[in-house]
Amino acid sequence: MRTSRVIVVVVLLAVIGLVGGYWYERPVMFTGSGYAAHSACATVITAHRDNPRDDLPPDPLSVLLHLSYGDQSVTASGLGIIAKKTAWFTPGYGCTIADERPNFAPPTPVNAQSNPFTNAPSPGDGPLKAALDHAFGLDLSATAQKQLGTRAVIVIHDGKLIAERYAPGFTKDTPQISWSMTKSLTNLLVGRLVYEGKLNLDQDHLRPEWTDQRAAITIRQLMQMTSGLEWQEIYELNTPVTRMLYLQPDMGAYVASQKLAYPPGQHLEYSTGSTTLLCSIIAPKNGGPDFPRRTLFAPLGLTSAVLEPDAVGTPVCGSYLWATPRDWAAIGQFALDDGVWNGQRLLPKGWMADSVKAVPAAETEEIGYGSGWWTNKDVAGKVLKTGLPADTYYAEGHDGQRMVIVPSERLVVVQMSFTQHSPEYSRSLKVAADAIAVLHH
Repeated sequence: MRTSRVIVVVVLLAVIGLVGGYWYERPVMFTGSGYAAHSACATVITAHRDNPRDDLPPDPLSVLLHLSYGDQSVTASGLGIIAKKTAWFTPGYGCTIADERPNFAPPTPVNAQSNPFTNAPSPGDGPLKAALDHAFGLDLSATAQKQLGTRAVIVIHDGKLIAERYAPGFTKDTPQISWSMTKSLTNLLVGRLVYEGKLNLDQDHLRPEWTDQRAAITIRQLMQMTSGLEWQEIYELNTPVTRMLYLQPDMGAYVASQKLAYPPGQHLEYSTGSTTLLCSIIAPKNGGPDFPRRTLFAPLGLTSAVLEPDAVGTPVCGSYLWATPRDWAAIGQFALDDGVWNGQRLLPKGWMADSVKAVPAAETEEIGYGSGWWTNKDVAGKVLKTGLPADTYYAEGHDGQRMVIVPSERLVVVQMSFTQHSPEYSRSLKVAADAIAVLHH
């Protein structure tokens, strides 16, 4: 009898320990399952690819996670039982993590007719075979090429497609995740509202709950990442950025709840939260989840572009744009032309020149960051990458996504990759430099 009681007590203690451990680790597990569900949904349903585990950065909990595919949805859970998270696909809006299927308004139709790159004949390598060989790592071993992970390179010169190449399994019609290049697109979305007289960059008192010093934060500071809100841009399970992306139904409210770490305007700290918070402020009055489509995708004819929203309909403007490299080339050409598209001005004159000036914060963790774009000159005017012209600027995203724009050369280079742990990350800059050399030959 006594032995039986001991066994019962031990079993109860073990169960309590397991339950307690699970409860303590819930945020970590839910972050992992949220990432897995969203990645699988976006990769398989949005991009029509077969294996999300190969296409995107690995989930540390992947060996414990089970993926279940439903009707335009994917659910991830621990061993098929615990920490369940579901990502729901909505046409025009992509995948959203939510407890129930989101009910978004019908998306604005987007027609490719206004986009000269969508159906343009492919030039192949054109005059840039050697440059594209280098971009795809043909000088490397097979293992190193896989680590480099280049999936697409496109070169636009003087408004014309002059070179493009894709990795096996990818085509001109394959949408790819842009990660933080989305922040540069957000700059253009803001510019559209400014041009239409709907937004002032120095507008403050942006959230009703900000009754303290946060009330002084402006639209400009959110775009330039100088809001001063406490943040950690560390991509590990249960950090602020991953909690925002994979645990929070209202991402903007979560970021807005952060305390001030610095006075607004004083300190530049790179923050995906800052850009997502920005869109949570400007999107509701301009179409909600449809805001990017009606504001920019439709005018530019970006038929593949999908900027995924959170559960309350906020476009996740810090990282969740899926688009083909050709649509990114159109975005680059639009920026290169200072917001003029098919002869019509859509951004304030001089918008891009102002956007690519390095932010003059008193304290900064990022040299050469402007208003959503990276620039080739620091605050003092020093050229940062000597192999490229001083007026070069670029959009940059996780794992080797980069779009390089050189106004003086009328050049746009787009490179999409999955470049984890590779020292060859900057080969897109070399493509731009090589293209300039070839075009001058």
